[in-house]
Amino acid sequence: MDNKFSYEELIDIKGTYVDTGKVKKTSKVIDNLEYVIDALEIKNGMTISFHHHFRNGDILANMILEILDKNKLKGITIFPSSLTSAHDHFGKFIRSGLITRICTSGLRDKLGEDISSGILDVPVVIRSHGGRARAIESGEEKIDVAFIAAPHSDIHGNANGFEGVSPCGSLGYALVDIKHADKVVVVTDRLTDEIALPFSIPAYYVDYVVAIEKIGIKEKIMSGATRLTKNPKELLIAKRTAEIIEALDIIQENFSFQTGSGGSSLAVTKFMREAMIEKKVVADFALGGITGHMVRLHEEGLVRKLLDVQCFDLDAVYSLKNNIRHFEIDASFYANPNNPGCAVNRLDVVILSALEIDRNFDVNVITGSDGVLRGASGGHCDTAAGSKVCIVTAPLVRGRIATVKDKVLNIVTPGSTVDILVTDHGTAVNPLRQDILDILKEKNTPLVSINDLVEMAEKIVKKPEPVIYGDKIVGVIEYRDGSIIDTIKQVI
Repeated sequence: MDNKFSYEELIDIKGTYVDTGKVKKTSKVIDNLEYVIDALEIKNGMTISFHHHFRNGDILANMILEILDKNKLKGITIFPSSLTSAHDHFGKFIRSGLITRICTSGLRDKLGEDISSGILDVPVVIRSHGGRARAIESGEEKIDVAFIAAPHSDIHGNANGFEGVSPCGSLGYALVDIKHADKVVVVTDRLTDEIALPFSIPAYYVDYVVAIEKIGIKEKIMSGATRLTKNPKELLIAKRTAEIIEALDIIQENFSFQTGSGGSSLAVTKFMREAMIEKKVVADFALGGITGHMVRLHEEGLVRKLLDVQCFDLDAVYSLKNNIRHFEIDASFYANPNNPGCAVNRLDVVILSALEIDRNFDVNVITGSDGVLRGASGGHCDTAAGSKVCIVTAPLVRGRIATVKDKVLNIVTPGSTVDILVTDHGTAVNPLRQDILDILKEKNTPLVSINDLVEMAEKIVKKPEPVIYGDKIVGVIEYRDGSIIDTIKQVI
C-alpha cells in the first residue's frame, strides 16, 4: 500500500485504536491544528516554542498564533529559536494582548521595528543559541507546548527534517525543545504509517501529530546573508582572512572551523579550500549552520565530518539526507556553555561577521546603526568564546555608516573573546592576544591598530547623529551564561 496518507484521508486515522489481535496501538494523529490546540488546553500565560529552520519560509508559527488569537487567549510567551521576516505581522498579536513576552535569538524587519518602537510592555530577551539551550535545560525557561514543523513524520511522531516535500534539514534547535517541553506537537506535510526512518525526533517525546497541506517554503531557507558574495570589497576581506589563517598555521591535518553567515565569512571557505588542497590537509570537521560550500568540501574529501545544527541552503539539506558523515546535532551539543564538551569548544577557528565593532573589539550583531532591532545573536558569542581563534570580518564602512567605531550601540559578543578584525582597510589584532601579534609580526603580516581603523572610518564618513532613545527598555541581551550583557532602549 501507499504509505503516504493524503490530507483528505487523515480523518480516518484521527486518534483511532487499531486492533492487531494481540496488541492495541494508538495513533497520535489529530485532524487539524484547531483540534490539537483544543486537546492541549492551552491557557493564558503559557509559553509556546517554535524553531526557525525554515527561516524566511516559516509558515507554522503564524498559523498557530492566528488560532490562539481567534480563541481569545492572552498573555502568551513565545519562545522561538529565532524570528525572521516571515513573522512581520506578529505585531498584531502583541496589540491584541495574545503575546506579552518574547524570548528569541533574532528580531528583524517589521517586527524588529515594532519592538524597537516600544510596542511590547515586557523587554524581549535576546539569547544566543547556546544560551537558549542552557536556559531550557537548566529550567530557567519552561516550555508548555513545543510546536515542531517536521517535513516527515509517521503516525506516532517519529520524524525528521530531510524527507518529504518541504525539507528543511537539521532540526537542531527543535531537538532541545522536544526533550524539555511539557507537550510536543509534530506538524508535518508528509505523514506515513511506516516508521519514519531514520528519525531525528523519536516518538516517545511526541504527544500529538498533525498533518497540514504545507508546513514551510523550502526555497526560502536560503537568505541573502547565506549567499557567497561577488562583492569585490568582501572578496578582498575574505582573501585577507584566509591569509591570516595560513599565517597562523591553523590549516593543519584534523583542524576544525566554522564560518558565519556574512558574505565575507562565507567566501573565506573558498580560499581555505585552495590552501587545503595545496597543503594536502583534511579538516576533521566543519561546524554550525552548514552551507553548500561546506558540503562541497566534504564531498571532495577535504572535510571528514559536518556537524550540523541548521541547514543554510538546500544543498546542505540534501547532503544531510545522503552523506553518512553529515551529522545532525542539537543546540546544546553545539554551544551550551554548561556543557564543557560542546562543539564550539573544539573549534580551531571561527570566522564571523559584524554589524558594528568598536575600539574594545565588542561586536554588535543585533541592532542597526539607527538602534532598531535588525539582526540575531545566533551562535556569535558562543563560537567566539569557544574557539581558539575568533576572526571577525567587516567592511570599514557600509554606505555612509562606519562599521568600525568608537563604541557599538549594543554588545552581543564581548571584545575579550574576539581576537582579530579583518577589514578592507587593514587587519587589527586584539592586544589581549599578544601570542597572535607576535606570530603575525614575525611573518611580516601587515597590521594596523583598532584605533587606526576607527580614525580611518571617521575620515571617510562623518560621525552619525546620536540615536535618540526613550527611557523604556525594549530588550535585554543575555550573554551565553545567562548574565545580562546589555540592554536595548526604545528608539524615538
